[in-house]
Order: sequence, then C-alpha cells, then structure tokens
Amino acid sequence: MQYIDNVIFLILLVAGFGLFTKSLLKIYRNIQLGREINRSDNKSERWETMARVAMGQSKMVKRPVAGILHLFVYVGFIIINIELVEIVVDGIFGTHRFLASVFGNSFYSFFTATLEVLALLVIIGVVVFFIRRNFYGVKRLTMKELFGWPKHDANWILIIEFALMMAFLKMNTADWVLQQRGLLPEHGSFPISSTLLGPIFSNFSDGFLFFTEKAAWWFHFVGILFFMNYLYYSKHLHIILAFPSTWYANLEKKGKFNNLESVTKEIKLMMDPNADPYAAPAEGAETDVPSKFGAEDIFDLNQVQLLNAYSCTECGRCTSVCPANITGKKLSPRLILMKTRDRLEEVGKNIDKNGKFVDDGKKLLNDYITKEELWACTTCNACTEACPILLDPLSIIFEMRRFLVMEQSAAPQELNLMMTNVENNAAPWQYNQADRLNWANEN
Repeated sequence: MQYIDNVIFLILLVAGFGLFTKSLLKIYRNIQLGREINRSDNKSERWETMARVAMGQSKMVKRPVAGILHLFVYVGFIIINIELVEIVVDGIFGTHRFLASVFGNSFYSFFTATLEVLALLVIIGVVVFFIRRNFYGVKRLTMKELFGWPKHDANWILIIEFALMMAFLKMNTADWVLQQRGLLPEHGSFPISSTLLGPIFSNFSDGFLFFTEKAAWWFHFVGILFFMNYLYYSKHLHIILAFPSTWYANLEKKGKFNNLESVTKEIKLMMDPNADPYAAPAEGAETDVPSKFGAEDIFDLNQVQLLNAYSCTECGRCTSVCPANITGKKLSPRLILMKTRDRLEEVGKNIDKNGKFVDDGKKLLNDYITKEELWACTTCNACTEACPILLDPLSIIFEMRRFLVMEQSAAPQELNLMMTNVENNAAPWQYNQADRLNWANEN
C-alpha cells in the first residue's frame, strides 16, 4: 500500500502523455490532407526566423504592453514547467525535491527563487489579460466572431494558468513553513510565497500544512496534464505549433504570389510558333496539371496553410489592421483561419467515424467562407505583416479566389470587365487600340 501513490502517479503520467500524443498525431494526419509544398529551402534563415519570432517573441513586442505581458506569461509558464522534471521523479520514486540533490543547495535556492518570481509575473500577466479581454473593451477582442466558445476558451486558459501558478505558490508556502518548523529538510528559497502567503500559513497546524503541500503538488501535476490535453481543443495550440509555423513560413517578399507551373507551360506553348498545342504528352511523361485550380475545400489547400489554421492564436491583430474590415466589410482574416480550422476538424471527425473521408456535401467555399468575404480583400498584406507568428490568411483567400475565377468563371463583373479589356486592348481600360499612345501627345 505504501506505493499506491507512485502507481497512481505513473498511470496518470502515461495516460496524460498518451492522450496528448494521440491528439498530436490526429492534428498531423489532418494537416497531411492538404497538398504537399516544399518549404525546405534556406534552412539557416528558417531556423533564425523561428528563433527570433517564435522563441524570441520579436513581433509580439510591437505592441509593447501586450507584448511584454505575453512575454512574462510565455517565459514564466514554460520555465516553471521545467519543474515537471522534478515532479515526475518525485512522483515515480517517492522522493522530495529531487533537483536539490542534483543542483546543490545554493543553485537550487537560486532556481526555486527564480521560479517564484516568474510565477508572480505569470499571475500578474493573466490577471491583466483577463481584465483586458473581458472589461477593458479592446475592439479586436470583443468582436462578434469571438462570441461563444472562442471567448470562453481564452478565459478558461487564463483561469487554468492562474490556478496552476497559485497551486505552485501554495505548495511552496506550505513546504517553507514546514521547513521552518524542522519537519522537512531545508531545500530552496521562496521569497514570493513566504512573503505573500507565509504569514497566513504560519497559523495552520502541521497536519493541515502537510495535506496542503501534497494537495497543491497533485493539483499542479494533474493540472499540467489537463492543460496539455486541453490544448487540442484550444486556440492555445500555438504554444506548440508556432514553432513549425514560423519555420515553414513564406520567406518570399510579401505580395509575391505563386504562379501555377501548368498555366505557365500552357502560355509558353501557345506563344511558341513551332509547338503543336494538340500534341498528346509522350507515353510515361510526367504532367503537373493539378486536378483543380485554386482551392474549393481544405484538400485543395497546401499543408502549411492547414498548419496555419491550427496555429492561429485568434489574437485579431490581422483583423484590426485589415482595411476591408475597418471599413465595415464582412471580411475578417482571423475568421478565415478559424473557419478553415473548423472545416478541417469536421473533415477529421468524418475520417474518424468512417475510416476515410465520405463526402458530406459541404465545402470550405460557400459553406464556411463566403464569396463576399473573399472579394472584399484588397490583397494589401496588412494581415500577414501583423501576425505575430507569420501566418498567412491572404494565401487562403487568394487560392479560393483563384478557384472562383479559373474553375467557375465567377469573378465580379468589374473584374471580368477588366480582364476582357486586358485581352482586347492589352490594358485594363476600355478604349480603341489606335488611341493607346495618345497619352504621349499630352506633353
């Protein structure tokens, strides 16, 4: 019976990480539903970009207040959970503050004191974020698209982080008081918990303190496992996916769109006077003509675009700078990514249920994202520039527009008129070919 705690701990540890791994594999499978894209070039630049943007938070601090608070929460929460190593060892082997024997008392005291300061900064950060999100009225955080689950999700994450940090400080306080009474070996330094909670806990009995220390320890451990598995259902997947998203980001200059190789070859063939446009390709020759031009559903998007959908933090920085949204149009770049993720998750559940995708009669285009949203975009790239982790909602908009034009000939009348003029007059304006050079006579 003396090992019952260790056995329960081990079962929870294996179950928690097993479920987390299962969720990650499901996300990976869903992302693989997209078209393959080669983003393995310029590896040194990609590593540097990931280190600077995802790890260094370089784009977050462009809005200093939110950026610095986010840095506190991000750095504090990650470093504090290094203590999970100690918790795992203590939980499996029944030790107490295992790292003290590894680091030595001096460095371990510095280590625990640093964790306490970071825990306080995390608490301050999440409290400010909660107030800011729910009471301060930041427009991009109170838009209609965040009603319901997105708002609840953001609040739940803040509450969970607050609860975990408070459990951490309560555990340390009870430990510290018991150390002062000579009931536990003196390991660590606890400047925050001893100052803020120490005077209160000093009035409690030894039995209550032992119970509190152990209860807070278990709460912290189980809370971390819960938080880890909650990520799959949350926008906070960006804690993990921001790293691959920044590594696979588009390094081309903003505004440069890709050309379809198949279309380029077709045009070259049409312009070659010696080519036979009706000649069939040689037997065994490879063709790169896509089954569909542009994107109608998630299967037509590339894998990086689907990764972007899962990585979106729903912060709304993209939407807050979108000129179409600012002028009252329906488009929200944030919502483009959110809807893409919703459709991707729906397809994933379809596969889980049937073993393969069974046509459900729905598409990303029209059922999730409307033509009105797509054509409201000015392609100014403000959204891609604003994103703190280099996501690219514009590329999804562009591919869906490409489908409308090249597959359905469903461009707006103004655009069709412009393309007709280019075809007939080699210019977007409607005038006679004989008048093309009249502008030179005006000088």
